[in-house]
Amino acid sequence: MTELKNDRFLRALLRQPVDRTPIWIMRQAGRYLPEYRATRAQAGDFMSLCKNTELACEVTLQPLDRFELDAAILFSDILTIPDAMGLGLYFAEGEGPKFHKPIRTEQDIEKLEVINTFSDLTYVTDAVATIRRELNGRVPLIGFSGSPWTLATYMIEGQSSRDFSRAKTMLYTQPQLLHQLLEKLALSVIDYLNAQIASGAQAVQIFDTWGGALSHSAYKEFSLAYMQKIVAGLNTESEGRQVPVILFTKGGGQWLSAMADTGCHCLGLDWSTDIGVARQLVGDRVALQGNMDPAVLRGSDDSITTAVTSILESFGSGSGHIFNLGHGITPDIDPAKVKLLVDTVQDQSAK
Repeated sequence: MTELKNDRFLRALLRQPVDRTPIWIMRQAGRYLPEYRATRAQAGDFMSLCKNTELACEVTLQPLDRFELDAAILFSDILTIPDAMGLGLYFAEGEGPKFHKPIRTEQDIEKLEVINTFSDLTYVTDAVATIRRELNGRVPLIGFSGSPWTLATYMIEGQSSRDFSRAKTMLYTQPQLLHQLLEKLALSVIDYLNAQIASGAQAVQIFDTWGGALSHSAYKEFSLAYMQKIVAGLNTESEGRQVPVILFTKGGGQWLSAMADTGCHCLGLDWSTDIGVARQLVGDRVALQGNMDPAVLRGSDDSITTAVTSILESFGSGSGHIFNLGHGITPDIDPAKVKLLVDTVQDQSAK
């Protein structure tokens, strides 16, 4: 494999010295970029774009051609696993993801098979291999998956939800049934991320988007325990170097210490947690990634600069920080604001 020209991101994940704070942005390939919108229109729809290897590679690289980012992230969706399990993923215009066959009964869960990524999700591994080749060592490539709990919520609700009424009803009335589903999802995620690593991913992130919707005890039993199982099952060495694992629970600030005990290398923070407080809490156990509120990018240039400075100062000196937003960038953002963000992080952190 080609030698990395910029390994700043991987070094920071392992808390090794870096010349400045690396930065990448969740959803950095997305609708805020006019070139992305053009490529998506060419593909026809979102899933067609995900399944077209060349176009998925093209949109992955688009933000790197605009901004001096320190990592690329595979262009895909967290719901590829439930789709491969036969639930029939589709995207309704303006409504987000939905399933033709949501989980409704015990028999629905019993019928689910743990996926084999190389046969069931070939388009994902093909995309990883192609992107890695086209990057040619520019920056590392991040692979990713949704967490079992987050995947389960979509599968049970049949779509995104505000209150997760169906999923939580199962959790409190048929917990063993939910555990059965989460176990199959955890094994599928292990296979999925290991396949991405084998295909060329150099770091992986687990997106626990809806973990913050759970109570303290439910989070530990139904979300964190399965993420810990995944971390334990990953091949965290490839091509002679470590493959770091990032855990990101949106709304998970209260569980950072427990998350750090999973064996992961880095914790992603949303914007509701002060990164300096988080650093005191986890010590030198893990790196930290984040955590500017994406909405700051709607503000003035001065407000962006102030927010960046505040986060860098709160983290303090030393290694182990990857700058990112506290969640994904939104479609209404001006790319010029993103350039200002990236440039400011580079300038301020280098000092």
